[in-house]
Amino acid sequence: MGEYGELGDVQGKRVLVRSDLNVPLDGPAGERVITDDGRVRASVPTIKTLAAAGARVVVTAHLGRPQGAPDPAYSLAPVAARLGELLGQDVAFATDTVGESATATVAGLEDGQVAVLENVRFNEGETSKDDAVRGSFADQLAQLADAFVSDGFGVVHRKQASVYDVALRLPAAMGGLVSAEIDVLRRLTHDPERPYVVVLGGSKVSDKLGVIDNLLGQADRLLIGGGMVFTFLAAQGHEVGKSLLEDDQLETCREYLGRAQESGVEIVLPTDIVVDTAFPSDDREPEPRVVAADAIPSDALGLDIGPESAERFAEAIADARTVFWNGPMGVFESAAFAAGTSAVAEALTKVDGLSVVGGGDSAAAVRQLGFDEAAFGHISTGGGASLEYLEGKELPGIAVLQR
Repeated sequence: MGEYGELGDVQGKRVLVRSDLNVPLDGPAGERVITDDGRVRASVPTIKTLAAAGARVVVTAHLGRPQGAPDPAYSLAPVAARLGELLGQDVAFATDTVGESATATVAGLEDGQVAVLENVRFNEGETSKDDAVRGSFADQLAQLADAFVSDGFGVVHRKQASVYDVALRLPAAMGGLVSAEIDVLRRLTHDPERPYVVVLGGSKVSDKLGVIDNLLGQADRLLIGGGMVFTFLAAQGHEVGKSLLEDDQLETCREYLGRAQESGVEIVLPTDIVVDTAFPSDDREPEPRVVAADAIPSDALGLDIGPESAERFAEAIADARTVFWNGPMGVFESAAFAAGTSAVAEALTKVDGLSVVGGGDSAAAVRQLGFDEAAFGHISTGGGASLEYLEGKELPGIAVLQR
């Protein structure tokens, strides 16, 4: 006999689990290999708990952005195989989501067994903006199960059929992964231990407008790197050369800098930048050089924070009791421009308190750069969902479970 959240005894029940298995793949269709299985590993505990309790577990998930129709390049087949390896048991794979294969595969499950349905986004109803179209697809999904567990944190900010509408049609509960993510985010937004340091990177200021706006009233220090920093530098009147620049956000950046000064929030910008004359590519060897942040040559583009800035950022993190980091400091995929991101990650591992890596590229960087994941307080599986929560937005996939 097994208990799972509000669902009660799940033995013998068909439990539809919405996981986040959206992992990067490489290689041609039919031979694709997973290059980072972090999200698959994160999905295992909830699936294993349900299977051990005797549930017949039916996993649904998406991969990439197929256009509402089957596309072999985005098949979940290699992901299902990896899930089976991690679970240590055979995992059945349905070659469709709600068709004949799915129906037969689910019907063939016995207590404690697991099946994965093909990419849910191969069906246009999954992401449709039309409630009726989405609802019709959710009806078909719901027919495959007796209960629903929402465990794909990376998609809870989306009002999609397998995230939102299915939860209206079946007894529903929050999975362990989603529950843990929400607990951590509450600690970041409800009376966080101080000093509270937020580190933001990534390419665009416009991607982080809401979170900067909200955190200016909460954080003690805001460290800004990555491609987004050049709009801040330009807002201060500095030349940024060929670096990424959002002209339409210059006034917003000036406003943020002014608000921070008024409210006593320290905004830390890089003082030096690693530049090159071109973006990293397979066609040329990188030619990195360090320049002052206020003296970027007109023919150069910034690709990482410099060594002085990396040291300064690490010092700004050192005494923190709470740290949230979202977005790399540079083009970490190239070793020539990975030092800034590595320095921030290293600093987070030494925090005496809660250190949170906010999903997306930051989580990928931690793994690619060889850090021990256990050295961080929490590595989120959903960058976009984390940011929207920190912006103060309601997440549809969470709200529907709390109705």
